Amino acid sequence: MADDDEIILSELEDDDLVQQMMDDLYDGMKAEIEESVNILLERGWTPYDILTKALVAGMTIVGHDFRDGILFVPEVLLAANAMKGGMAILKPLLTETGAPKMGKMVIGTVKGDIHDIGKNLVGMMMEGAGFEVIDLGINNAVESYLEAMEAEQPDILGMSALLTTTMPYMKVVIDTLVEKGIRDDYIVLVGGAPLNEEFGRAIGADAYCRDAAVAVETAKEWVARKHNRMAGMQQAAAG
Repeated sequence: MADDDEIILSELEDDDLVQQMMDDLYDGMKAEIEESVNILLERGWTPYDILTKALVAGMTIVGHDFRDGILFVPEVLLAANAMKGGMAILKPLLTETGAPKMGKMVIGTVKGDIHDIGKNLVGMMMEGAGFEVIDLGINNAVESYLEAMEAEQPDILGMSALLTTTMPYMKVVIDTLVEKGIRDDYIVLVGGAPLNEEFGRAIGADAYCRDAAVAVETAKEWVARKHNRMAGMQQAAAG
């Protein structure tokens, strides 16, 4: 690229800068995203507006193209990494301003399974959609899920497995939630290459998510449904 074609981010109007950020996210340009986030902050944008109008909007496009087979895992990881750069600047500011969150998710790979690329991708995309994500890592026994859920009180529990031998452990976790009488407190989403919808239904999960883009869409739907149900119950109680 010739020097005279170089885009000077600080010289762009707000709308053009947001558009450029979406392109930079798509291309996985972390340094450019960080610079643009700082420029918008200096211009008086709220952290929440930067998150939703630039970063989440950009990652939504990435998610759709990933779902449609236009982008592949390496490109999505690059985009998510660029998103993380922007989020690192915004996170402390969002906490200060008490910005609304979509919801909270605890996610982890199940016991006996050490695969985490898919799980990491879901975590990044969920953060990109405005969810707070607590990542428990790999090889999680029932106890570590239970502890995290008690400590974090999430809306969603996400479990992933990449081996046919570890898939059944998801049922162990769900059965334990049922035994403890807390299964209905959480939205349970499962995913991983060997799984399918039928398996998700059979073990009592709320939904099976084919990939990270589907996980985000499913999470949004279920959380909205949960909020509507809670609001309805509160109204009924008040009335």
